[in-house]
Amino acid sequence: MEARLKTSVAAATSMNISTPTEESDYSNSHSPPSSPLAHPVVLSPCAACKILRRRCIEKCMLAPYFPPTDPHKFTIAHRVFGASNIIKLLQELPESRRADAVSSMVYEANARLRDPVYGCAGTICQLQKQLSALQAELAKTQAEVVNLQCRQSNFLTLIRMQMDQQPPPVSPPQHQQTPNYENASFFDDNANLGSFEPLWT
Repeated sequence: MEARLKTSVAAATSMNISTPTEESDYSNSHSPPSSPLAHPVVLSPCAACKILRRRCIEKCMLAPYFPPTDPHKFTIAHRVFGASNIIKLLQELPESRRADAVSSMVYEANARLRDPVYGCAGTICQLQKQLSALQAELAKTQAEVVNLQCRQSNFLTLIRMQMDQQPPPVSPPQHQQTPNYENASFFDDNANLGSFEPLWT
């Protein structure tokens, strides 16, 4: 029995048994290089990932539209539409139209919270009523302006007609010196009245 143990130990020592450190070195030297992460983790997560409590990757679709400085924006949109619907909608749109889509969703979400029944349609209907009232008031004001212009034109025409019908002004008569009849005598006192013969005999 002891002889068998001795022979097994000798055989084990004669074999090249690698130590754990050698195995680790071998695995490190022959292992393929570790591939970098497909999406590195961003140090400051966007508001969407922060609220959803998930890891924000470098190419996060929601990061450009929901910055970490404005978490209220995503909170409102997420409350009405949901994160999955927001992501699905952004995936279907080109990048040039995503910013407008996010602004529209946030506006609609705010309107829906203010008016759960009509939402944005109620605001549009109210604005249309205001527009119609302002257009009617503008038309009324324009009609009043035209009426005043017509009155002014008629008044000027009447004044011109009166001026044409009025006779020219008469110049005042010149001052003439009145003759003095006090010292004038129709008959000469020294005249001989007897020289006149009677007309009737």
